Amino acid sequence: MSKRVTDELGNMEIDVISVSSSRHGSENSTYVHKVGNPPKKTLLTEIGCIVKETFFSDDPLRNFKDQPRSRKFVLGLQAVFPILEWGRHYSLSKFKGDFIAGLTIASLCIPQDIGYGRLAYLLPQYGLYSSFVPPLIYAFMGSSRDIAIGPVAVVSLLLGTLLQNEIDPSKNPLDYRRLAFTATFFAGVTQATLGFFRLGFLIDFLSHAAIVGFMAGAAVTIALQQLKGLLGVKKFTKKTDIVSVMRSVFHAAHHGWNWQTILIGLSFLAFLLVAKYIGKKKKKLFWVPAIAPMISVVLSTFFVYITRADKHSVQIVKHIRKGINPPSVDEIFFSGEYLAKGFRIGVLAGSCSNWKNICFHEGLAVGWKQRNDSIRNNEYHQVDDILLRGHRVLFSLGSKLHGRMPYGVISLIDIEAMSLIWKIDKFDFVACMGAFFGVVFSSVEIGLLIAVSISFAKILLQVTRPRTAVLGKLPRTTVYRNIRQYPDAAKIPGTLIVRVDSAIYFSNSNYIKERILRWLMDEEEKLKENSQPRIQYLVVEMSPVTNIDTSGIHAMEELLRSLEKRDVKLVLANPGPVVFDKLHASKFHEMIGEDKIFLTVEDAVKTCAPKMDLEP
Repeated sequence: MSKRVTDELGNMEIDVISVSSSRHGSENSTYVHKVGNPPKKTLLTEIGCIVKETFFSDDPLRNFKDQPRSRKFVLGLQAVFPILEWGRHYSLSKFKGDFIAGLTIASLCIPQDIGYGRLAYLLPQYGLYSSFVPPLIYAFMGSSRDIAIGPVAVVSLLLGTLLQNEIDPSKNPLDYRRLAFTATFFAGVTQATLGFFRLGFLIDFLSHAAIVGFMAGAAVTIALQQLKGLLGVKKFTKKTDIVSVMRSVFHAAHHGWNWQTILIGLSFLAFLLVAKYIGKKKKKLFWVPAIAPMISVVLSTFFVYITRADKHSVQIVKHIRKGINPPSVDEIFFSGEYLAKGFRIGVLAGSCSNWKNICFHEGLAVGWKQRNDSIRNNEYHQVDDILLRGHRVLFSLGSKLHGRMPYGVISLIDIEAMSLIWKIDKFDFVACMGAFFGVVFSSVEIGLLIAVSISFAKILLQVTRPRTAVLGKLPRTTVYRNIRQYPDAAKIPGTLIVRVDSAIYFSNSNYIKERILRWLMDEEEKLKENSQPRIQYLVVEMSPVTNIDTSGIHAMEELLRSLEKRDVKLVLANPGPVVFDKLHASKFHEMIGEDKIFLTVEDAVKTCAPKMDLEP
């Protein structure tokens, strides 16, 4: 004889069958798997495992195993200088492709890097110097054949903003330049250090949403900075927020904008956009947008020269010093008040508050996109080629010790990504918009601070308030799932099954304990209202619980005592090896009883769930 019970919310409870005592005996004799006790680890072994998974998760020494000393020496050199490995397979056909790619990149770099130098309030030649030295070094020390190395708009803007807060480049250009050399030196040292100590994992601490918002805000800020040149404004604000920039632009309108400059700027901007459109529409004409910036420079120079537009207040770059930049070590501040300022700016620019390097991430984003395209085209054949390791990129970026036309930064405003973020996670969208508005309405560093803060706030929220769920049994299976996701999942009479979806640490242990008790109280109230049997067993499904600390153990002990007062027995299902080991170390298994720890929820229900006869 059986009955099916339905609670007031419509959740189905499992059939309860009245059985004879012999049937009980048969069920009790069913074999139940026990949770295995993992082998003990020494303290040094645990520390070694943590260090290995933190800093050497890619197992960089696997190729050195069982190799003679001479081979290990060669492998070591190849690890630092990957060119020694791929250079052996280099061919003339690859050189032809590289030569064309080099010419294409050069045609982009010349106008771009002039603009990036101006963003940092430096002479144009410094942007050009920085465009050919880094790729040469990265060719020897880098691991990705797709990533683009050189000055980037965001870091140029960040440096310019931070440097001019300390020294006015128009009043004291010499000290400003020396401070720029000092800052970029320490930026390189910072990146090389992060790479050498394999700290590339730090880039994971800023969410993708915050990066999208930050980059979009930086793109708007950089575009606003171009209004000075586009409109021919001579006196322009040093601030980067949109309010200050637009106020400066409208104030300058009273003195007259330069119509010649506006005509030239808009004409070539339209030319660049048309070239970009052609490249997108016809893939065979990919070279058109690639050479468009260089053509713009040549044509604009020619027209300015023949019309003498510079005599009509059209600002030009003027003379660019030719030759290789001489060593600038003697111009770096190694003492005095500017040493600390240069160090601070350099560390901020090189690691972005020790959390995210924007230069690295711009290049890394491009590298990942092109890598994925290459994978789709079956251009990668080895697993190692697919791995774009953060620490190696950081090291090769830093090893150069730091010395797109700016219209290209508009591509950093990824509307599609923002729309997707809104659909997926509203909190992520808040982080995205917070970073965006922080950059646009304040400054690059404030936007970065907001991005980091919101990212950490999300981490803290998820860690301190993890999700829990009440589980039910899916019909005709032994699978237990969240009853909110699966409404047909049946509850077990007299038993409440709760899953904890997080490790249990000091930061969330009290919340988890209180949340489980709230689940119990809510369920008891429903049962009491419907005159159904009370809860006798609380099963905690611990599969997602990867770890537990002393605070978590204490919380479990408090939960056990609270349940004992309610005459409810605590049962654990499938604790992992780390958790099970700590439960044993704390003697908690003795408090709860070995017979209350099971491998699966199904085993726990079969063994512990009350057998009740519901016949009238």
